[in-house]
Amino acid sequence: MHLVYPAVLAALLFCTGLYGVLARRNAILVLMSVELMLNAVNLNLVAFDVWLRDELHAGQALTLFTIAIAAAEIGIGLAIVLLVHRNRGTADLDRLRDLREDATDPRTADATDREQKAEAAS
Repeated sequence: MHLVYPAVLAALLFCTGLYGVLARRNAILVLMSVELMLNAVNLNLVAFDVWLRDELHAGQALTLFTIAIAAAEIGIGLAIVLLVHRNRGTADLDRLRDLREDATDPRTADATDREQKAEAAS
């Protein structure tokens, strides 16, 4: 088997994932693009393991670790996205860049008014 075919396929997958990370605004699609990039790395690891005829199969072992890390990343990332969606009502990354609460929120406005009145009284 030639090394060029899986290397080119992995490069295309990685570029597609990179485009998805840079161009998408939905958090779930960004997570899927990161998974696509990790799968391209896995393909390269296995292809080079076969090409080098490694007796320890280090490329395949590293691929298993990468799959485990990817599964953990997706689990935690999805939990964060769902929590943010529940609190903010959107998974749009442009709207989530500013994660602090709005100053016009009555809960925070009352607290700042109390602090200003306490400073003025002292």
